[in-house]
This record gives sequence, structure tokens and C-alpha cells, in this order.
Amino acid sequence: MSAFLGVPVGAAYHLVFALTQLLAPVAGGLAAAAAIVLFTAVVRLAISPLSLRALRGQAAMARLAPQVQVLRTRYGRQPERLRSELSALYEREGTSPFASFLPLLAQWPVLSVMYLLFRSATVDGAQNRLLSDGLLGVPLGSHWLSGASLLSAHDALFLTVFAVLAALCWLSARLARRTVPGPPPAADARAARRATQASAAATRVDPAEALADSTAAAWLTRVLPYLTVVIAAFAPLAAAIYLLTTVAWTIAERRLFLGRIAKAARAAMPQPG
Repeated sequence: MSAFLGVPVGAAYHLVFALTQLLAPVAGGLAAAAAIVLFTAVVRLAISPLSLRALRGQAAMARLAPQVQVLRTRYGRQPERLRSELSALYEREGTSPFASFLPLLAQWPVLSVMYLLFRSATVDGAQNRLLSDGLLGVPLGSHWLSGASLLSAHDALFLTVFAVLAALCWLSARLARRTVPGPPPAADARAARRATQASAAATRVDPAEALADSTAAAWLTRVLPYLTVVIAAFAPLAAAIYLLTTVAWTIAERRLFLGRIAKAARAAMPQPG
């Protein structure tokens, strides 16, 4: 491990170990896993401003989707003009198409630190005492494919974690589709295709290219969350617990944000009488 990475790994080790010692009288053998959950909550709380900005960005992108499609259709053959018009639109609205990736980018170093923490036999020149802790008899530093045999307690625990994580990813994607518009129904899609083709013919833009752009965000929203399960399959159990907790936190944040939007919409509606 390089000296550069050793500093954050050492800091994370001391924090997680201190939390484990603090929780041991209450959580017993689950103290280390509970410490990782608490550590994750601290991280997510620290980056909550980025998460809120990302959710606002997703809502803004959904609201601007019709205008973006008009610009893409109108200036599809003028890349420089298209970039200029899109940049001006995003600047006016105070958003960016990359805003939704900010929490993911902010968490990636933390996930890397967690991975290295439970892959290192020594930290700061001393034995890594966290490696002796486990969850239901499975060491926190173990990997799914490192089990002694199939259908063991080791595999059962990992498969349970993957199943719960996949369910949370599905719920997260479902909530995200309430913010980012998905593909239209068949009838609406045909109408949208005819309108796009007519507009494209007038501006000499490839209609297939214009239609593909309109569904890119929805496709990413559906697929991207499930990459978390793939990452967990190759990470130590401790990192999988981190991912499980952070996805659950994301769902809670999104539900609260959507609730605030709904409340604001109800407040903006004219009152009868």
C-alpha cells in the first residue's frame, strides 16, 4: 500500500475500530458490522449536500428534457451550436447533466479505502485487528468466491447480501424513474416518433439519432444501480455491507426529496373557495 493511500486507510481503521469498541457492549459479535454501518452513515451525512444537489439536478434535467430534445433536433447537425445552446440552457437553470454523478464520485474513494482496509493484514505498521471480526461467523475481509464449498454458511450469507442489495437497487431505480422520465408507452412512442421524424426531416437530422438521445438517461437510470451488485460480488464482505448501507441511505434520501417535491406541489395548488 502506498504512503498516500496509507493515510486515509489508517484514519478509517482507527475510526471503525473505535466504533467497534464503542458498540461491542451492545452489539456483541455484530459490533464490527454495526460500526461499518455507522461509518457509512457518517460518510453519507458528510456528502449530503452533494446528494441534495444531485437530486435537484435530476429533477431539473427531467423538467428540461423537452427543451433539450428540441435543441438536439434543431441543431443536431451543428455540434458546436448544440453544445453552446445546451450550455446556455443548463447555466440558466443552474444545473448540469453530470450533477447526478457527484455522490457516486465522492463515495468512490471511500469505497476504495474500505476495500483496502479489509485487504490489508497490517495498518500503520500494526496488525489489522478488524480482520478477526466477522458477521455470523464469516470474516469481514473474506470474499464471496473464497468460500470453502458451495451452499455453505459463507455462501448463504453472501447470497443473502446480494439479494437484499439487488432488491434495494431495484427500489432505488424505481424511485429514480419518478424523477428522470422513462421511455414513453407504445402509443405515445409512435406519436413521438412521427413528430421527431417530421421535425428531423425539416432540419435534416437523423431521426434515429434524435430518438436515441431521448432514452439514454432512462436507460442509465435502469442499469447503473445494478452495477453495485457486481462490485459487491468482488469486494470483501465489509465493502458489501458499506454498499448495502449506502444504497439504503440513497433510497431514504430520494423518498424524502420526492416527498418534499410533492408537498411543495400541493402547497402551490390553488385552494378551493
